[in-house]
Amino acid sequence: MAIYAIGDVQGCDNELAALLEKIDFQSRRDQLWFVGDLVNRGPHSLQVLRRVQAMGDSATVTLGNHDLHLLAVALAGAKLRRGDTLENILAAPDRTSLLDWLISRPVLHEDPTLGIALLHAGLPPQWDMPTARALARELEKALQYDPEALFVGMYGDQPNCWRADLGTAERLRFTTNCLTRLRFINAQGQLVLDAKSSPKSAATTKLVPWFEAPTALWRGGKFVFGHWSALGYFRNNEVIALDTGCVWGGSLTALRLDPLAVNPVQVACARI
Repeated sequence: MAIYAIGDVQGCDNELAALLEKIDFQSRRDQLWFVGDLVNRGPHSLQVLRRVQAMGDSATVTLGNHDLHLLAVALAGAKLRRGDTLENILAAPDRTSLLDWLISRPVLHEDPTLGIALLHAGLPPQWDMPTARALARELEKALQYDPEALFVGMYGDQPNCWRADLGTAERLRFTTNCLTRLRFINAQGQLVLDAKSSPKSAATTKLVPWFEAPTALWRGGKFVFGHWSALGYFRNNEVIALDTGCVWGGSLTALRLDPLAVNPVQVACARI
């Protein structure tokens, strides 16, 4: 059995099919971990959802911001944005099945045996892992039991710093922003959600990647994440970033986790 983590697919189904062939994925034998953002911006989001749903227990998916946006449009009347490519999902005959499956995915997945956690974006420095775990479970329950209320209050960049006394709506929004949108923090440990460049480009603004926060309490394991195409493939002793911008003309990336491979496996964007 092999376990592979795969970066942001974002509707790039042809590339996903080619990557699965390249790693010789067999659903009866292997496991896939998807970092989130299965859908949107790419041309075949419906096909990606159908493909990954059909994998059953062989696929673990953490929800990304584009996945949540799809659910908000479908279930809470959020507006489609310029550049969205979600219409085929919304009009599909199996829409209900696909959305029910998607909304039941976690926002944080942990494998104690591997010592690896999977998430889409990042963690704030104020959270230790018990806090991150508890808040992830709270968000997942809100998705299951009152998704419309969650999505109505989901959009927005405030609060930008963790406080234990946040009200329910603010706490859920902060958790969502961390786990599905976070890239940078400032010197005060606040989320800076409008910064999307590479770390090198942001250096002059005194912003740091979330995983370089000097006082972060979550340290102790290894984290696999996506969301940050400007960062690209990156790894150090604590994190592995897998969003290599397939939807923007880059590549789709997989990395074997058991044992942890030295090099990733990649396929180039097929539309270039």
